[in-house]
Amino acid sequence: MATLAVNGGGAAAAATHTQAYLEGRAVKETRVLISELCRHFYTLGWVSGTGGSITIKVHDDSIPKPQQLILMSPSGVQKERMEPEDMYVLSGNGTMLSSPSPKPYPHKPPKCSDCAPLFMKAYEKRDAGAVIHSHGIESCLVTMINPMSKEFRITHMEMIKGIKGHGYYDELVVPIIENTAYENELTDSLAKAIDAYPKATAVLVRNHGIYVWGDSWINAKTQAECYHYLFDAAIKLHQLGLDWSTPNHGPTRNFKLGFGSNGNVNTSAKAVTEGSGYGSGLFPRCIVLDIEGTTTPISFVSEVLFPYARDNVGKHLSVTYDTAETQDDIKLLRSQVEDDLKQGVAGAVPIPPSDSGKEEVIAALVANVDAMIKADRKITALKQLQGHIWRTGFESNELVGEVFDDVPEALEKWHSLGTKVYIYSSGSRLAQRLIFGNSNYGDLRKYLSGFFDTAVGNKRETRSYVEITNSLGVDKPSEILFVTDVYQEATAAKAAGLEVVISIRPGNGPLPENHGFKTINSFAEI
Repeated sequence: MATLAVNGGGAAAAATHTQAYLEGRAVKETRVLISELCRHFYTLGWVSGTGGSITIKVHDDSIPKPQQLILMSPSGVQKERMEPEDMYVLSGNGTMLSSPSPKPYPHKPPKCSDCAPLFMKAYEKRDAGAVIHSHGIESCLVTMINPMSKEFRITHMEMIKGIKGHGYYDELVVPIIENTAYENELTDSLAKAIDAYPKATAVLVRNHGIYVWGDSWINAKTQAECYHYLFDAAIKLHQLGLDWSTPNHGPTRNFKLGFGSNGNVNTSAKAVTEGSGYGSGLFPRCIVLDIEGTTTPISFVSEVLFPYARDNVGKHLSVTYDTAETQDDIKLLRSQVEDDLKQGVAGAVPIPPSDSGKEEVIAALVANVDAMIKADRKITALKQLQGHIWRTGFESNELVGEVFDDVPEALEKWHSLGTKVYIYSSGSRLAQRLIFGNSNYGDLRKYLSGFFDTAVGNKRETRSYVEITNSLGVDKPSEILFVTDVYQEATAAKAAGLEVVISIRPGNGPLPENHGFKTINSFAEI
């Protein structure tokens, strides 16, 4: 077994480069673990034909994670027959420290995994503890069902809960990148996908397989199993003519639906061209709904949600101050306030450093949040904190989401027709789920396929609707109907090619004269 001396990296990192550490218990146990896992993955069909690979960091509490040693399986070998001594050992920055000795014919000369540069991207960009590359047939076939799709989306499946940061009602989104002739040529596209999908813990490679990472080998393995289950379920649902991406997994819509003059569904070709429903009788494939002034009275937001958040921000921050979630909220608010102070935004006050004391920090945060709420600012830092405060209110039954009376029936109707319905609001996705999950008509999330917030872009900018169109995977933007009460949002969506109607509800603001958009007073008119 060849070893290489490496200089630099600090005392902790240097300690891992000694021969004694390389031959120590932690490294040996990780070698054995990779061998065992590859034998198991072979039985699952993930690493057959020498394909697939795995890498694990050598866990050591005394060494910062970025500096922990990395073990990788070799390339082009029978994964089910690997021995612990066959593994490569790399430093935290990817420098080779130890490589296996050659074996006699018919074994090939040893070579580190071709996946190494891709594995390093997951380590660098996601602080992963392990990465699995699978050639499981499910991960290959699921990318071939729609050759034009750039994402795999699925919702309302129990195994989604096994994916970090996701629950049963959430929509799981996995980016798909195009395959290349050589593994290392995928590095740039994988890195771009990781950056573009910060919540993702996997990237699919079309006609190839999947890369899955996790905080530890257990987390990576668990998620890989859940992903393969979900891909297999999607393939089988597709074979049954069912749509895996909708909440009820109803029949796939491979034909257009129209409405007859009596309101009943008519699937005939004539109805498609002569129906009296939306547009020329064609029903949209997807509907994207605004919340405030569209599904929900403006007064509910301005007179219930905003005051609740404003009145409870101090209490919430005080009770949850030391939690990771609240510290993340504070970090975002600090960054926003720093920008506000530079730009001279009214109401912005400096937030003292953490060591100034909890009470002083909270007092400054409360002052800034109060000013942001009064100005009705559509910024992520505020919306994220509001969502967490509202969650407490909904969980304690102090808050109940309010929707207009025609909304539940319309959602149910669209759902039964196979039309996917999404929400796009300046409120956080958490806040959106809370409103529809705890509404005055019960839990309406079963009728919704996904949620978009300002992370996709400002609602008055055309590029936001271009991004949503790309995410929904429709052939043309005109297959999406956007419903809003705000003229500027309607204009931006129309510029992106979406069909648009404006919602006229009690309490909504006035529209410009000759605005040129179709208007509705109820969802029953769609």
